[in-house]
Amino acid sequence: MTSEREQARTLVCVPIMVEDVEGALRRAGEAADAGADLVEFRVDGLLGGSSGGGAGEGDVVAGLVSRCRLPCVVTCRSASEGGLYDGDDAERVAMYERVTAGVREGEHAPRYIDVEHAAYARSANLRQKVNLGVEHPGQVRGVSTGLVLSFHDFKERPADLSRRVLAMSSEPACAVVKVAYRARSLRDNLEAFEAVRGAIKPTIALAMGEFGLMSRVLAPKFGGFLTFASLAGGEETAPGQPSIGELLGQYRFRAIGRRTAVYGVIGWPVGHSMSPLVHNAGFGAVGFDGVYLPLPVASGGDAEGAYASFKASVLELVHDEHLDFRGASVTIPHKENLVRLARERGWALDAVSAGIGAGNTLSVERDGAGRFVSARVFNTDAPAVAACVLEAAGRSDLAGVTAAVIGAGGVGRAAAYALADAGARVVVFNRDLERAAQVASEVSRGLGGGRVVVAEPMGRLAETDAGVFVNGTPVGMSGGPDPGGCVIPAVVLEAGGNRRAAPIVLDTVYNPVRTPLLAAAGRAGWRTVDGVSMFVRQAEAQFWAWTGVEPPGGLFDRLVRERLALKG
Repeated sequence: MTSEREQARTLVCVPIMVEDVEGALRRAGEAADAGADLVEFRVDGLLGGSSGGGAGEGDVVAGLVSRCRLPCVVTCRSASEGGLYDGDDAERVAMYERVTAGVREGEHAPRYIDVEHAAYARSANLRQKVNLGVEHPGQVRGVSTGLVLSFHDFKERPADLSRRVLAMSSEPACAVVKVAYRARSLRDNLEAFEAVRGAIKPTIALAMGEFGLMSRVLAPKFGGFLTFASLAGGEETAPGQPSIGELLGQYRFRAIGRRTAVYGVIGWPVGHSMSPLVHNAGFGAVGFDGVYLPLPVASGGDAEGAYASFKASVLELVHDEHLDFRGASVTIPHKENLVRLARERGWALDAVSAGIGAGNTLSVERDGAGRFVSARVFNTDAPAVAACVLEAAGRSDLAGVTAAVIGAGGVGRAAAYALADAGARVVVFNRDLERAAQVASEVSRGLGGGRVVVAEPMGRLAETDAGVFVNGTPVGMSGGPDPGGCVIPAVVLEAGGNRRAAPIVLDTVYNPVRTPLLAAAGRAGWRTVDGVSMFVRQAEAQFWAWTGVEPPGGLFDRLVRERLALKG
């Protein structure tokens, strides 16, 4: 039924919704060219469920299977489990019987047929037609087709997941077990991994939705039989499927093994992050056995809810002895939550994270058995801000310079600390003055040595004569709350252009590269630093901390700019 080569690695299957034979064959050919091991022909829309004549459609499907370049799975998914077929079992049985019979000269049977376990259990006719019996275990009716028994839940992870897997595994006819359910958090992925690790038959266990990408990408780490990937974005047959290009390219799926270390970016949302692009490329370039994933952790609705969600998710990842979770980038809204958790757990904090109460990097040490040993939290945003500004200024310090930091979030805190530590007089501007004052006070305490950061309301920004400006807000970000906005008033930009030394503006927003702020500042004659420069510096520092190796020079910068150019 399954070759030794296939058993040795997790397969990649591209699902194709069949509307017509020629179109499906063309898509199957594209899947083969993209590197797929097999395709799944979803024929539930072809049968429809109301016209009858399953044997007739069976001729069509049999011809499709016979002409396909790749081994294939034939699936007629019922509406009750997320498919399009709403007819009775008799039509599906007729189609499956025809497809697996192989009565026409030159035809070959599908590698697998996929039948919902619920349908298999209730239909004696279905069991009779596809039952393997003891004479041909793992095959349908004695031919080379294997039976996949499956279960799908598009609402949540079932409480009796283990029982369901065992029930399917216990069926003599079952060659492969498949369970797919919607993940409600990152923790639901760990249940999928447990299902695969404890399986007595080849098993596919996938978590659907934005929280479930980990289960799809890490299937090889836990011995999953296969994973699904769409041929292209927008062609997913289940929520959360990556494209085959992303899976094999960005996530280096073929390089993932049982010892691969897991990293990621924790935030909400994280789908826009460039971090998976650069860190996975970096791992590949230096030969480091790691994979880097988006790790969405919901904000929870309020500050305490966000912290509770963050804490529960991170501790599950850190203390799972099989995952080999080694570290993460942490972004909005969890940078302060990271420091709070570190203080609760007694993890090490670097001076910047401790001083500003916000970190953006977690590094986890484990022993040879995968057990948690220790963790440390640090902040690479602050040194990245300082390096970018000092380079633009052509100076080794900012003594005598006034710096305006706009925004009082995690990156604003880091910028205030970095610029004050470099000798600047720092003013934090924010719409919420109380929030700005809190940040200024905490950063001042963290710096010590009599260095003081002050706060001003956003309205006073028009009056400042600062020589350095840092935008730490999402204003100007593509897809953000104010994508066309410019946080620095025109009167300030115009006045700055008349100074003897042009002011410097660093926009921490990096999508688009040339934000409205940078465009306006450039027209006014200011010196500008884009967010890509800062992002790359902080990412390179994270990469070194995790791997002990510098990423190839210019790699991260080139990848980000190329990707943003394609988007723009």
